[in-house]
Amino acid sequence: MADPVIITVAPTGPLTTREQHPGVPLSPSEIGEAVADAAEAGAAIAHVHARDENGEPTADPSVYAAIADEIRSRCEVVVQASTGVGLTVPWEERLRIVSSGEVDVTMATLNPASMTFASGTFNNPPEFVEALAHAMHGRDMHPELEVYDVGHVGLCLELVKQGLIREPLQFSFVMGVRGGMPGDPALLPLLRSMLPAGATWQAIGIGRAQLPLSLAALAMDGNIRVGFEDNVYISKGTLAESNAQFVRRAVELVRASGREVATPGFVRDRLGVR
Repeated sequence: MADPVIITVAPTGPLTTREQHPGVPLSPSEIGEAVADAAEAGAAIAHVHARDENGEPTADPSVYAAIADEIRSRCEVVVQASTGVGLTVPWEERLRIVSSGEVDVTMATLNPASMTFASGTFNNPPEFVEALAHAMHGRDMHPELEVYDVGHVGLCLELVKQGLIREPLQFSFVMGVRGGMPGDPALLPLLRSMLPAGATWQAIGIGRAQLPLSLAALAMDGNIRVGFEDNVYISKGTLAESNAQFVRRAVELVRASGREVATPGFVRDRLGVR
């Protein structure tokens, strides 16, 4: 019998603006409120990005710490800090989210390679990846392994062989970004076949790819992520009311597929996080 489905909410992201959706949460309190609503709707993990007072992406550990505090004061969801931050933020600053000791989260993202990302460059050089893996290992943070292309899976598994990442492994297949894998559900069987036994995975579809990839992941015993980071439209031409609305639809899809929705407690037991 398949495991319960882990629904992750990504409420903000580094690129979504108020011009794209007036309700995108930017401040720690706004993010905390949005995550609490999403958790009540059924989200078990919150994937969070930080913004500064001007709404720009920031790697300031104090802002991440404030976001984590705001979320924990409202709900029991597992907090996952993004170390991707934004295309213009140097990796040395991004490393501080994990290495500073200020941010008390149980999960953080690890991107194994640099890549073209839309019209920019997502800079993840080998020295950063290794330093980030070391820092996460030292602080007992569980990595979310973000895969934007097929070859990224092998790079993640090399980190496992080096002892820098401990099992159980958790992968995210990010699909639909220009420069990475297309948002094609037909790629999921190949990606899943590359994972070792015991690994968990989720499909992340950007924009119009979100719904078809969610459906495909559910059919293949995978997990799903939704939220304003990836998509602001609940249907063609119609803005979503909130991140929680995306989560409520995800819950409906999970139940229609005959599976159960995972709780934060299940995630903690499955991945061995606090």
